[in-house]
Amino acid sequence: MPFSSLQRFVVALERRGELRRVQVEVDSVFEITEIASRLVRNGEPAVLFERVKGSTIPLAINVLASERRIELALGRHPQQVGEEFRRLIEATAPPSLQKLWQARAAAKRVLSMAPRRVSHRSHRVTTESPNLGRYPIMQCWPEDAGRFITCGLVFTCDPTTQQRNVGIYRLQVVGPDRLLMHWQIQKGGGFHYHRAEQLGQPLDVAIIIGADPTLVLAAAAPLPEGIDEIAFAGFLRGKPVPLIHGASVPLLVPADAEIILEGSVPPTERADEGPFGDHFGHYSHPAPFPVCHLKTITRRAAPIYLSTIVGKPPQEDKFLGNAVQEMMLPFIKLIHPEVCDLWAHYEAGFHSLVAVAVEERYAKEGMKTALGLLGTGQMSLTKCLVIVDADVNVRDVRAVLRAIRAHFDPAEDFLLLPGVPFDTLDFTSLTLNVGSKMVLDATRNGHAPSQVPPEMAASEVTALDQRIRQARLVEQVLLLVQVEREGHAVIATLVKHPRLQPMKLVAAVSMDVDLDDRESWMWGLFTRFDPARDVLFSQTELNGSWPVYRGVLGIDATFKAGYPTPIVMREDITRLVDRRWQEYWS
Repeated sequence: MPFSSLQRFVVALERRGELRRVQVEVDSVFEITEIASRLVRNGEPAVLFERVKGSTIPLAINVLASERRIELALGRHPQQVGEEFRRLIEATAPPSLQKLWQARAAAKRVLSMAPRRVSHRSHRVTTESPNLGRYPIMQCWPEDAGRFITCGLVFTCDPTTQQRNVGIYRLQVVGPDRLLMHWQIQKGGGFHYHRAEQLGQPLDVAIIIGADPTLVLAAAAPLPEGIDEIAFAGFLRGKPVPLIHGASVPLLVPADAEIILEGSVPPTERADEGPFGDHFGHYSHPAPFPVCHLKTITRRAAPIYLSTIVGKPPQEDKFLGNAVQEMMLPFIKLIHPEVCDLWAHYEAGFHSLVAVAVEERYAKEGMKTALGLLGTGQMSLTKCLVIVDADVNVRDVRAVLRAIRAHFDPAEDFLLLPGVPFDTLDFTSLTLNVGSKMVLDATRNGHAPSQVPPEMAASEVTALDQRIRQARLVEQVLLLVQVEREGHAVIATLVKHPRLQPMKLVAAVSMDVDLDDRESWMWGLFTRFDPARDVLFSQTELNGSWPVYRGVLGIDATFKAGYPTPIVMREDITRLVDRRWQEYWS
């Protein structure tokens, strides 16, 4: 049974024990962040804050921050959604009566993809002049530039083709009726704005805060450009999404939305947006982004404000991102049939580490697959791509490391791509939107398996260089060393050390990284290096214009000058939440 609105989903969550209410007053500045972060880490229910300081509107958070709640929203596991797409693709290429019959349930959902236009809403609405100060908009982290709308679904249309896009972008509040639109590269709304600027005209926008959960999931999905998120939501729901005309902009908007902000983004107008504590666990640097001027706010008579948090993993985006991956895999396999599985690891901020299992049909087909993926949609923002054989579990980083241990030879299996498009949020290249990528081919590829290097005690490693404070060997392939300073110099020493030549990977991380915690070391390693700047090998030779790398692959993943500050909550806020913890739930 699809949920037609956020309100209905909240009721269903509460009935199943998946949502708790907080009736005491809380502050949307930092306090809610600290509470919600603890709940995610401990696998606790979603929460509805009924009394938020300075607002009469309740705030819901973590509503999709578990596999159980994602499955409830979809009515099935995300893997089943992917399986439905696979069956549809197989049934239509070429069409077969038997296959069409087997895919009949998914075929029925196709009929729900066209949205349904309605003339009025099913609930009472209020239309008002813009005043964002009335809403419980959060300031999530201590060094954020102010309050940010973190779960706004931004509706735009291409000014020439009228193709619709719905995306989730953070929106900084800079006035009662002004927002900054954080349109990163490779985002549909940003493409629409680029086209509008070329035409010298403003772009109309509608920002929905609080929608049915399938629409939130559809907006989070990296759909191929031109595929309508509303149609995708209709497929997920098995029921058309009802749309109504906006009050002040020529856009169709969800009839069951909680809050709708309508406005326009004029060409060429920019203002500095940020800092903001984002999903890489650091504050993104301020940068100029377009300004949205609001015209009207339409809302339910008694709306719920939907929010979310990003920051050092895990947060709610872990569950959203993993669900989207499950659903999108058939689209990738349609273009790359050799792909058996693909997994972007949330611990690394998704784009920083992607592992792909391929069934190779000829030599180096995996590398061909890597190059194709790195030129496809949001996969083009991937920083580190590892290719493994079909029998390797790409969702288990230890299994991926074992494949690297057995089959990776940098002389034949390493590819560096400098000066290419880079995730806007990735700060490691020190240049916005431009950086480097690397591909590690860890398929068998005719290689004889490498010998497993001997175990090394941590004390043996720390004795190699006095700057090393701690060390840990993961799967006898990745040697992690914790250093206070001079990470580059430490790596330069270690990759040439005779004792470490059997090792495949050596990485230096900073002192705030816990080597005994997988989430921590994956975060600390993959979010803090740019391949072209920070990767070293035991030997590098030039064969004509082709660099050949040999020996140990070393990574300097230490914190460097120019990097933004890591996200840490203020101590007075953690003490406040400690003191009030029982009060929240009484």
